[in-house]
Amino acid sequence: MKNRQRAFLLMAMPAVIIFFIFHTYPVLQGIFYSFTNWRGYGEWDFVGFSNYLNVFQDGRALSSYWFTFKFAVVSTILVNIFSLAVALGLNAKIKFRKTLRAIYFLPNILSILIVGFIFNFIFTHFLPEIMGALGIDALAKNILGDPDTAWLGIVIMTVWQATAFNTILYLAGLQTIQDDVYEAAEMDGANAWKKFLKITFPLIAPFFTINMVLAMKNFLMAFDQIVALTNGGPGQATESISLLIYKGGFEGGEFAYQSANAVIYFIIIVVISIFQIRVLQKREVEM
Repeated sequence: MKNRQRAFLLMAMPAVIIFFIFHTYPVLQGIFYSFTNWRGYGEWDFVGFSNYLNVFQDGRALSSYWFTFKFAVVSTILVNIFSLAVALGLNAKIKFRKTLRAIYFLPNILSILIVGFIFNFIFTHFLPEIMGALGIDALAKNILGDPDTAWLGIVIMTVWQATAFNTILYLAGLQTIQDDVYEAAEMDGANAWKKFLKITFPLIAPFFTINMVLAMKNFLMAFDQIVALTNGGPGQATESISLLIYKGGFEGGEFAYQSANAVIYFIIIVVISIFQIRVLQKREVEM
């Protein structure tokens, strides 16, 4: 028995050590430096909680928080609506169902950066030229170049790329519903909408919870898609928190300050995720 336990420990310990070195230790180091004035180089002194207090008085940081929350909420809602609709279609008894599933999952395989650069070309050149040729002047402009519409371009690209993954999760949930449940509902005279409301949606409620939490968490940490499309511009109109932390911490000599910002944001994401899980799980019980 002891030999067996020793074997399991030998298998698990390398992973624990690697996780600590490349994940836990940098996190602890970041928390430590958040209480200093270190700029990423040179000497440093302890400054207490001043970095944390300054974040709440920083207009650029507050603007980034506003943009990130706006982007995350809108994207989470749209991704779940589209992915659930697509999953329902792909779960129906249609021809080429497996082929369509494979094709639809392709956006999730592609790198976000590559997808971002493609959409950058579409928004910058392709769409304006097409709309201009059609005489639709209102759409014959680069929406990424306008501070008021740039975030919409990021939302469109993000929803297109992220819907595939959530669709797979919803498809997994739909596979757990037995056909005889729908057959019994049809015998009782239930139409398609009632079957969705009374059977489908309640039975995939756990998958809805997972999708909402994962989508919100991922979009709150948006980075790649913004770098590929706008790099935070025009000006700082689409600068997310992750991008601000990266720019300030590694390019702007604000390593300690942005470490404090990262700690605050980490706590906010944890609180939001726990809140989402509790509210949505309570809804599962009620349904």
